[in-house]
Amino acid sequence: MDPVHRDFFDGGAGAERTLRSNVTAFERLRVVPRVLRATGERDLRTTLFGSELATPVLVAPTAFHKLAHPDGEAATARGTAEAGSLMVVSMAATLGVEDIAAAGGPLWFQLYPQPDLAFTEAVVKRAEAAGCRALVVTADSPVFGRRERDLRNGFLDLPAGLVCENLRDDTGAVRPIAMDATLGWDRIAWLRGITGLPILLKGVLHPADARLAVQHRLDGLIVSNHGGRQLDGAVASVDALPGVVEAVDGRMPVLLDGGVRRGIDVLIALALGADAVLVGRPVVHALAAGGALGVRDELLKLTAELDHAMALAGAKRAAGLTPDLVAVSR
Repeated sequence: MDPVHRDFFDGGAGAERTLRSNVTAFERLRVVPRVLRATGERDLRTTLFGSELATPVLVAPTAFHKLAHPDGEAATARGTAEAGSLMVVSMAATLGVEDIAAAGGPLWFQLYPQPDLAFTEAVVKRAEAAGCRALVVTADSPVFGRRERDLRNGFLDLPAGLVCENLRDDTGAVRPIAMDATLGWDRIAWLRGITGLPILLKGVLHPADARLAVQHRLDGLIVSNHGGRQLDGAVASVDALPGVVEAVDGRMPVLLDGGVRRGIDVLIALALGADAVLVGRPVVHALAAGGALGVRDELLKLTAELDHAMALAGAKRAAGLTPDLVAVSR
């Protein structure tokens, strides 16, 4: 990749403390394995909102895949489908959701609710028509994060010939994504009125927000600090996970993104209560290196590592892991 584009994908906000802590938080956690559990062949299958997946490792929404590979998000979707997983399409994708859907595999669609409600509804209907099976509403971006690598590099817009194709309006013009500081819980009720798709809320870290999400009838939560790209100094995702899981108390699926780099990280997240994890940067790097096959192989590697870790930890089912498998390293 162009070093400027690699910085866009790899970088975080501010001094990148949260970006680093997403990874180091996993390094503080240790597995306490069980023995003589007769696990036999492990079962990693996961079902989310009607999609039966071979793995609990999903692809997080990340923007601008054509900066990493000429085939862009279509290659990511193909590789994801071949790994038996699911891709969350970014609203800021460099291919339209229809072209991504044509590559195959189950998709969810990430939505930044826009102040223009008519345009937001048009985007939602477009995602529905393309076959997306859920909406992932990003809630942690009332303003845009201060990403210092991009500021230093002068990376303020896409190169000529690339646009955010999901932001075309009915005139064919491409709109900029608006960060909306007026966004509130009332918008969830409005979304309920225009779509029958399941709605997940992405960017939840505080247990109080998780309880509000239950009250507002969300269908799922993603514990996330936006990969450290919004509020620098925010708590690491995996550190926030147990509090959110406790607040939800089994009333909706809880997923996690941020800092997952190896299968053992997936095991820890599942044991702490996540129903699945999402990975972003590792997928983009794999896309850049090998296109669709690179994405497939990265997801298969993480899944194989998870299977191996489960065998050694005495766990048979990815859906049956419990918090007693995890301890904090002193």
